Amino acid sequence: MAVLTDPISDFLTRFSNASRAGNEVFTAPYSRIKADIAKILQEEGYVWSYEVVTTEGFPTLKVKGKFVDGRPVLTGLKRVSKPGRRNYVGSDEIPRVMSGLGISILSTSKGVMTGARAKREKLGGELLAIVW
Repeated sequence: MAVLTDPISDFLTRFSNASRAGNEVFTAPYSRIKADIAKILQEEGYVWSYEVVTTEGFPTLKVKGKFVDGRPVLTGLKRVSKPGRRNYVGSDEIPRVMSGLGISILSTSKGVMTGARAKREKLGGELLAIVW
């Protein structure tokens, strides 16, 4: 197994690939930040559910993607901040995604949250990804 330098990007790529391939369920190695991202995706309606599976060895995150009429709800995503190039934004610099139809995901001092919530709470942070 290869060593991952960007586990968040790996999680988002697995989600994107599963959606494009028509797979409803995908798994990824568990981490707290990936679980927080999955929670946000569930709250925003991009996934049906997620759970932490600890039956054997290392825990994994099992995510059930959302499909409507056989088409995935997720149409695209982009990893913005990367290990080699972090992207920090202030509360007034948080981008609107697809004129409000998508979401941005930020890691702030109060945890991982959507861009809209961070704007309401006047928080800035690391812009992890944008999803539409």
